[in-house]
Amino acid sequence: MPEKNSGLEGVVIGESRISSIIGTQLTYAGYEIDDLAENAQFEEVIYLLWNDRLPNEEELAKFKDDLYEYMYISQDKEEVFKQFAQNGDHPMASLRTAVSYLGIFDEEADTLTEEANWNKALRIQGAMPALVANFERFRNGLETIKPKREYSFAKNFLYMLYGEEPTDIQVEAMEKALILHADHEINASTFTARVCVATLSDLYSGTVAAIGALKGPLHGGANEQVMNMLSEIGSLDNVDEYINRKIENKEKIMGIGHRVYKEGDPRAKYLKDMSRKLTEENGQPELYEMSVRIAELVEKEKGLLPNVDFFSASVYHSMGIPHDLFTPIFAVSRASGWIAHMLEQYENNRLIRPRAEYAGYTNRKYEPIENRK
Repeated sequence: MPEKNSGLEGVVIGESRISSIIGTQLTYAGYEIDDLAENAQFEEVIYLLWNDRLPNEEELAKFKDDLYEYMYISQDKEEVFKQFAQNGDHPMASLRTAVSYLGIFDEEADTLTEEANWNKALRIQGAMPALVANFERFRNGLETIKPKREYSFAKNFLYMLYGEEPTDIQVEAMEKALILHADHEINASTFTARVCVATLSDLYSGTVAAIGALKGPLHGGANEQVMNMLSEIGSLDNVDEYINRKIENKEKIMGIGHRVYKEGDPRAKYLKDMSRKLTEENGQPELYEMSVRIAELVEKEKGLLPNVDFFSASVYHSMGIPHDLFTPIFAVSRASGWIAHMLEQYENNRLIRPRAEYAGYTNRKYEPIENRK
């Protein structure tokens, strides 16, 4: 049984205006996630998180142009990044190192003025989809694809990844996934980013630290583990035996349950719907049916509900995205939230330095080494 406040559960570490979770309601800067998922573009959501308001038409057009300018990685840097992919690194390790490498060449990296931080925010956010897409192309021996100015952020990412124009349903699914993953209050990676820049370190360092936290299977890596589970199960006929065995052995079922949401993750229903549509489109409806059956069994036996990672696995798989890219795609989206929180941290900064309740030995005395047994 976890000790009180173990993992900082229930501990409020400060105030934030960026996002909130109240019961089963998630909001970004006061806008309900349902409203944004159904109506907004991802670029609008990024702007909202960074500015505490939605952009007008002129502001959005300029913001899209600004992000587009940084979606292309120069050839000299591409040659370095190509080595990461060809060495067989996990794409999250490659992404972590690539972001750090970009920071080396940013003359404003250590300048913490409001203008410099805004410029760095654009550079990091704009580069994220290119870094992930390029990794996939490099490891398959393919040339990189330049983005198109007229495409949205979501469509450009898929275009750079596939090398061909994605379908409308694929773009819709990616748009929703990016919006739903953009921010989620003080989660593990966001807290890591804020702790990092609270030392007055730079945005690149904070982003690298956050990527490192997201890499773990208990955070961003969960959706990749969900797909591994679906692959192990293999067919709808095997679901009951597999899940019942997991439950009997008290093993964790990835993508199910949430530290904060106890009555269901409000984001899950959108990816569930996209999973149904995409698996039908590509002729793999059994993946969706398996996912639904798993969710039914776990809810019945343990009272736990799917989180956002659960259905995102079959969504990405149905789009032909390799399983080890699921978490990097999470990072492409969550970078917007990390940056928002780091900018907010700078505004009224205080070093984050918690304490621990000591539970070790006391009153010990140093013994010369020859007297130790």
